[in-house]
Amino acid sequence: MANYIRSFLELGLNDVGLVGGKTASLGELYSTLASEGVAVPNGFAVTADAYRDALSQPGVAEQLHQLLDGLDKSKIKRLAAAAAKARAVVYKAMDTAPIRDQIMEAYRKLEREAGKGVAVAVRSSATAEDLPTASFAGQHESFLNVRGPKDLFEACRRCFASIFTDRAISYRIDNGFDHFKVFLSVAVMKMVRSDIGASGVIFTLDTESGFRDVVFVTGCYGLGETIVQGQVDPDEFYVHKPTLAKGFRRVLRRRLGGKQIRMIYGKRGGSHATLTRNVPEAERRKFCISDPDVLTLADIAVRIETHYSKHAGAAMPMDIEWARDGADGKLYIIQARPETVASQRSAEMFETYNLKGKGSVIVTGRAVGEKIASGRTRRIASARDLSTFKPGEILVAPATSPDWEPVMKIAGGIITDKGGRTCHAAIVARELGIPAVVGATHATEKLKTGSQVTISCAEGDVGNVYQGKVAFDVTRTPVSAFKAPRTPIMVNVGTPEMAFRTAMQPQSGVGLARMEFIISEHIGVHPMALLKPKKITSAKARTAIARLVEGYKTPADFFIERLSEGVGTIAAAFYPKPVIVRLSDFKTNEYASLLGGEAFEPKEENPMLGFRGASRYSHPAYAEGFALECAALRRVREEMGLSNLRIMVPFCRTVEEGKRVIATMAANGLKRGENGLEIYVMCEIPNNVIQIDAFAQLFDGFSIGSNDLTQLTLGVDRDSDIVAFDFDERDPGMLEIFRLAVTGAKRNGRHVGICGEAPANYPEIARYLTQLGIDSISVNPSSVFRTMAAVREAEAAKDAV
Repeated sequence: MANYIRSFLELGLNDVGLVGGKTASLGELYSTLASEGVAVPNGFAVTADAYRDALSQPGVAEQLHQLLDGLDKSKIKRLAAAAAKARAVVYKAMDTAPIRDQIMEAYRKLEREAGKGVAVAVRSSATAEDLPTASFAGQHESFLNVRGPKDLFEACRRCFASIFTDRAISYRIDNGFDHFKVFLSVAVMKMVRSDIGASGVIFTLDTESGFRDVVFVTGCYGLGETIVQGQVDPDEFYVHKPTLAKGFRRVLRRRLGGKQIRMIYGKRGGSHATLTRNVPEAERRKFCISDPDVLTLADIAVRIETHYSKHAGAAMPMDIEWARDGADGKLYIIQARPETVASQRSAEMFETYNLKGKGSVIVTGRAVGEKIASGRTRRIASARDLSTFKPGEILVAPATSPDWEPVMKIAGGIITDKGGRTCHAAIVARELGIPAVVGATHATEKLKTGSQVTISCAEGDVGNVYQGKVAFDVTRTPVSAFKAPRTPIMVNVGTPEMAFRTAMQPQSGVGLARMEFIISEHIGVHPMALLKPKKITSAKARTAIARLVEGYKTPADFFIERLSEGVGTIAAAFYPKPVIVRLSDFKTNEYASLLGGEAFEPKEENPMLGFRGASRYSHPAYAEGFALECAALRRVREEMGLSNLRIMVPFCRTVEEGKRVIATMAANGLKRGENGLEIYVMCEIPNNVIQIDAFAQLFDGFSIGSNDLTQLTLGVDRDSDIVAFDFDERDPGMLEIFRLAVTGAKRNGRHVGICGEAPANYPEIARYLTQLGIDSISVNPSSVFRTMAAVREAEAAKDAV
């Protein structure tokens, strides 16, 4: 009699043809990586031979051919009817004595190890006869909390029958697979008590940009099916691989998810094997796992990626499922497979989507992908509505399920009420290359069928759904057309959300990272309001601040963590290239608009020339707030290990002011030269150019801020419409100022760059600065390619002289 059972200990990556990729991977993890600290629950496989032998019984294959040959998958009702009948045929065929007896005996063996009535998960694992490495992730059924030999056999039969779900049939047709050359194996694994713990998904790259130097961890309370199904908005964490390898134990960045429900064990089997329960508000406001747990998971993920990459002979980013047992407190890996979407993107073309118009935002959520699409919405409440869907429409739903995939493939975009970046809707949208906004609360209430909308996932982590058709363009630059100039072209980055994506394009680091956006969007509170809350007169502001800092030891810790993670994300994205972060340069009216800010800021007639930049840092009105900025930057360099971070002082009016800033920074633990710290100054005031020799004694480099320098040299208010025509960086006086700045810095052996948009807006300025020998030019990411072209042209002209 054929042996249909293999224990995990007997399996490895070379057994894909026998048990499919999913189960072969479980065997590899269990048998090979356990010695490296990767904990995997024990279990066994029911091999694909059991499926083959069941279908070889008289009449079974013939019935399936009658149902499936020539089936038109676009006729959704006909597809559903044929699929249901095909599942019934397989379900009946799997009921043989040899299969039943062997499954029950294997379960009893697992009971002897783990206890009577041990709960198991039953998962399908497919393999293709002609292509053993083909992926069938998400096409078939899984069953959780299965107990007892009889219920297990029933679950296995249903699992085998799921080879003919609507979505699996559709997937095989789309990908050219013969239905009768794809076989199913079933994995039976001891369940982890994550129902009283937590679980989630790990990717060893950023899922949206494909950036390889991070581990992306998501998590929720209870069983992890709620994440995949898009029923919860999970917690998210990033860990930076290069600094983790050097021993730095810090989470790079985190985001608290809604974690609305948890899936737990039910008391009965079958359809009642699992239940969902609402998560209390107090738990939702806490992260589901600790930082040490996140770092342990990242360590494990890197080890798994390294092992699989070595086996494949090439880099192999991984998609991993984890679970934390609430009973024993341990972290387990319950699945690992190669990531097949972001890692497979072609590197032949740089593609950038940019909004050109404006529109009213209807809803926001998590951005999936980096594209923009416009179309009419179609609200889908349940599977019954799918037949009304038309190609190119924007699918709007509470969440999506695998059975919807035939319709999702013809959608122009997807919007869901619930879900995070690893939910079903996000995974499928990524595979299809269409934009999706998930976790857009109340989307199904605000978006009616037939509404014209524009989905934008090109503005960072936040996905926006705009009313109407908003204009956008797409820039495609072939890699073959790219040739870097000798002069480093750097980028200006304001938002951490855009950092990974921007780091993937050609550049030489960050010439200007703006701290203001991080403070306004990720912190939102005036730093002095966190230190001196009694001065805040608004009860509403006090309540809002109290909610923001909940869970932190002190309000100051909230500011330091948020700012360090924002700056750290930018520094990590470009590591080890230089990243120059500018200290906060809000004007007083901008500071006052932060929560609690009105109590700490004077009202000025001309904030542009008022209490801003370097003048604030040692002033009694802000010195304590500046100390928080310094603590955050010190955390980035010393605790996160991102020593590529350089610091730049803005709007430094005099040499004496420069000396005070350097002394204040040193008193706050940021000493120039210590641990390689370089401190730059913005060259944006005429006095910076006039006294450049003296400023060069204090600072390691200069960055020309062409906006303020032009304003102050020409005496033009850059915000005034009536004199805007006089604001021109090409003015002969400005060109002379640029020359004096560049030559003065070089005379003193100091780095000099420019971080305004003048070189991008006017190629002649890029050429002029190149001829002067400027050390770097930093522009917005969308301007990189045209600036590089202008600089290459200038370098060629210079060489020809």
